[in-house]
Amino acid sequence: MTEYRRDPDVIATLTEEQYWVTQESGTERPGSGRLLKNKEPGIYVDIVSGEPLFASSDKYESGCGWPSFTKPIDNVTEHRDTSHGMVRVEVRSRHGDSHLGHVFPDGPQDRGGMRYCINSASLRFVHREDMEAEGYGAFLDQVEDVA
Repeated sequence: MTEYRRDPDVIATLTEEQYWVTQESGTERPGSGRLLKNKEPGIYVDIVSGEPLFASSDKYESGCGWPSFTKPIDNVTEHRDTSHGMVRVEVRSRHGDSHLGHVFPDGPQDRGGMRYCINSASLRFVHREDMEAEGYGAFLDQVEDVA
């Protein structure tokens, strides 16, 4: 079993935007994230800890400007966020404590009704073909081809 943790050595290598998003709860500009239009099969992991967060089979185009998912694989915690004069639910990684984005109850009803709106800067994508070699083989059953 892999042990996921907040890794100071990884944090030291983050780009300015990745650091701002994950460590300072920032938000990348809508439409600017490198993973927004990714349609490849695989999983999305925390860029800091490597813990698996979302499967490509749960990703959908919500039109919000950030990658959106209907549910997490695991390792996601939710927290009340009252910043910017709003009440929202912040999403963080369980072991890395990275800020990921927010969750809203306006997702596809036929898939549970939730929209996990996530910053690309907080994620690393692991293609299905690389999952076994990178230690994510246990999650292969959650990855399907995406149209």
